Amino acid sequence: MARLVIVSNRVPPPRERAGQAGGLAVAIRDALRKDGGLWFGWTGEVAETTTAALKILTSGRVTYATMDLGKTDHRQYYVGYANSTLWPMLHYRVGLLEYKREEFEGYLRVNETMASALLPLLGPEDVIWVHDYHLIPFGQALRRQGVRNPIGIFLHTPFPVPALFEALPRQGLLLEALMAFDLIGFQTDLDLKAFHGCITDIAKGEVGPDGAVTAYGRTAGAAVFPVGIDGDGFARMAASAAKSGETARLRDSLVGRRLIIGVDRLDYSKGLVNRFHAYDRLLESRPEHRAKVTFLQIAARSRSDVAPYRALRHELEQAAGRTNGRFAEFDWVPIRYLTRALPRSTLAGFYRMSQVGFVTPLRDGMNLVAKEYVAAQPAEDPGVLVLSRFAGAAREFDAAMLVNPYDLDEMADTLHRALVMPIDERRSRWSAMMESVKRHSARSWSQSFLKALNAAAAERPARCLVASR
Repeated sequence: MARLVIVSNRVPPPRERAGQAGGLAVAIRDALRKDGGLWFGWTGEVAETTTAALKILTSGRVTYATMDLGKTDHRQYYVGYANSTLWPMLHYRVGLLEYKREEFEGYLRVNETMASALLPLLGPEDVIWVHDYHLIPFGQALRRQGVRNPIGIFLHTPFPVPALFEALPRQGLLLEALMAFDLIGFQTDLDLKAFHGCITDIAKGEVGPDGAVTAYGRTAGAAVFPVGIDGDGFARMAASAAKSGETARLRDSLVGRRLIIGVDRLDYSKGLVNRFHAYDRLLESRPEHRAKVTFLQIAARSRSDVAPYRALRHELEQAAGRTNGRFAEFDWVPIRYLTRALPRSTLAGFYRMSQVGFVTPLRDGMNLVAKEYVAAQPAEDPGVLVLSRFAGAAREFDAAMLVNPYDLDEMADTLHRALVMPIDERRSRWSAMMESVKRHSARSWSQSFLKALNAAAAERPARCLVASR
């Protein structure tokens, strides 16, 4: 019987309680929950040197196999190429892109090392599902070592249009590496269209009528698989968490004030600075909301070893300080800003009691916080989702209050509309979004991807024959 093997950059411990503001770990855990499998990747720990000695742990039906990275590999592969080169490129922030040849070589080397470490664990029937931009060369590394199993990759990030992707040095090597997979999955139709453009314009390949791509002597499937959550499960969690001590403390501290909530990883792609400025603009232009509404932003620190992230944290602290200095009263602080992670169950309770979810990335793959916020709402009195039109979730949530995160006045006006929205409109918007949450669940996401992966792998011999002609 086929076993699912998940490969991701980092594998969180099975009992890790840190809050997950949406993202890859939440989606994978939901996907593995029913059928189990093997989850392989980096421990998140940095050792003196990289070692292929694996740490094996089984929890329920899932086996976790992890390895440490050495200092040099961590610096070059993770801090350097993955997060200082690829991440800004994939999020359309070319001005923040830093490229060093030795970091690119380290990125390739770590992918080869990780592939070698996984190889002894693989069985002939295993289906391998690789996740995200850290591991673009991983499938190619496995193929070089003789693996013929079905291998697919899902990119949780956006994918840049050809005019941007061409700015990345040696971008052709990444496109060639992607072609080693049987299936390449994207969050939205816009990302797939951008990838198709890169195949035709940069790789000089072809796009078939079914979306499959041919380049570098291979043909691979390529399609859209919107990532989701367990909406019903999260709704139950939120209803239970609404009765928790943490939620009661937050509710009591508001003293009847309305709550706007934002939950993100501390990252420049999330539009946090613009979000703080837009809330400041709301208080300035709509004085009736002063001392009547509080904005709680939770932004767990991440990648503090990357310079732009340290600068972002400082800028946000200054922005929050300016707003609080301008508008605070002796019994009211406009912005509550936390930079530590909270358990997901605690966040669910906070979502449920808030009147507005403020999710405004400058560019995002999907953004599961938006889906979690919707799932957490009580049907009888739901809150309003204010969502960036540049989040992948906006392709599904046309009933959200969509905004341009670069337009501070539009965001301020939309926050006002959300705060005063009649209950009938709130219910109508929420109902439409909740239907989408249930339709595009974590389970349906994984099932549809794996079904397409097996179909693509079955067609591999014929595809390779066509590509070689």
